[in-house]
Parts: sequence; C-alpha cells; structure tokens
Amino acid sequence: MSQLEKIYGLHAVEALLRHHPKRVKQVWLAEGRNDPRVQTLVELASQARVSVGQCERREMDVWVEGVHQGVVADVTPSQVWGEAMLEELLDRAEGVPLLLVLDGVTDPHNLGACLRTADAAGALAVIVPKDKSATLNATVRKVACGAAEVIPLVAVTNLARSLEKLQQRGLWVVGTAGEAEQELYQQDLTGPTVLIMGAEGKGMRRLTREHCDYLVKLPMAGSVSSLNVSVATGVCLFEALRQRQGKVRA
Repeated sequence: MSQLEKIYGLHAVEALLRHHPKRVKQVWLAEGRNDPRVQTLVELASQARVSVGQCERREMDVWVEGVHQGVVADVTPSQVWGEAMLEELLDRAEGVPLLLVLDGVTDPHNLGACLRTADAAGALAVIVPKDKSATLNATVRKVACGAAEVIPLVAVTNLARSLEKLQQRGLWVVGTAGEAEQELYQQDLTGPTVLIMGAEGKGMRRLTREHCDYLVKLPMAGSVSSLNVSVATGVCLFEALRQRQGKVRA
C-alpha cells in the first residue's frame, strides 16, 4: 500500500468522506470533541466503513502544521491529474467551459484558495505546470475547504503547448497583466475561456504571455499596485460567472 498522508480540518475530511470515501483509511478525533459537525463525520465514516479513533489534541499538533480543528484523517496520497484528464473533461463538458491556469503559483495557501474559488465559480479544472508550482498537500486541502476533492487539479509538462492545444479546441486564452491596456470588465468572458493568473510577484512567464489571445488588467483605485493572486483570481472568475449568468438571463 502507498504511504498514507494526513489530511486535517472539518471541511477537508468531510469532503473526502463524501466524494472519495475509499481513499480514507482512518479518521482521528480529538478527545472530548462531540459536537454536531463531528457527528456528521462519524456518520459518514460509518457509512464508508472507515474506523474512527480518538487521540489527544497535542498529539494532533505534532502530526500536522496548521489548525486541524481536532479532526485528522489518514488517506491515500493526493491525486493530481495529467493532461489526458483535461481532454476527457472537455469532451464531457456541459455548457461553455471555463478553465483556470495558475502559472507558477507556489504558495499552498494561494493554491487552496484558488481551488475553492474556482469550484465556486463553476470552473471545469485548475491547470498548473508540473515544475515550480504548489501541488496538493494537507495545507492546500485545508484552505480549499473541500474544493480540492471536487475540482480536478491538472499538472502539465509544457504549459505553452497545452495552451496551444486548448486554442485548437476553440478556447480563448485570457491572461492577466498589470500593464495590459484593456480592463477585465471590458473583456468578453462568455465564450470558452482559459483564464491565466501569474505567479506571486512575478506574474506570467514570457512564453505564457505570448500564447494569450487577450491581456487584461484589474482597475486599481487605491495606493497598492496589485492584489494577492487568490483575491485577483476570485475577482476574475466571478466576473466570468457574472457575464455568463447575464447572458443566460438575456
């Protein structure tokens, strides 16, 4: 059996039990934790025939780095999908696809937040380059609040080549850059769209930028020059959702 990893936090563990119960091998609860939300976990674990044990909270503090909320699970290793999954997702997609690309985002907290927002905005998948990018771990799952178990994370070897393939399938590639002339709110995002967010501080890589059909920027009215990548991602994805819902109503 592959080495198990520890996932922590109520949302992350509950999402695994709901969506991928076979991956969960053991659930641990802090001694004395017996509230309704924990009872939901116990019921889900029972339905999946997953053992539930108790241990001291300080022992959990040693197991994981982060706020575990008195809930930890031993699970089989995280699943990061390859490019073939992306093709399959597009073949099965209902409606107009929206994909999120994170070009070199290395902070697991930002990746977790982006996964959560991407799921909430109805994105089909989140794409990252295999190298120099955060990947699924316990911190990402905790911050994602269950979204990491629902929305596929696809790691590609050559991001530029993957973007070309997506363009060949009829998707428009929209990159975000502070120096872009057009603002986000002027861009039509109702068609099949790949939205690219650059890395923390550095932005998109040159080769990635060259494969964009459009470049857009967020209007900045205050003194700061940029937003945190996860915040900017939320603004862009929900602008796409707003436009799409408006088109449906119209």
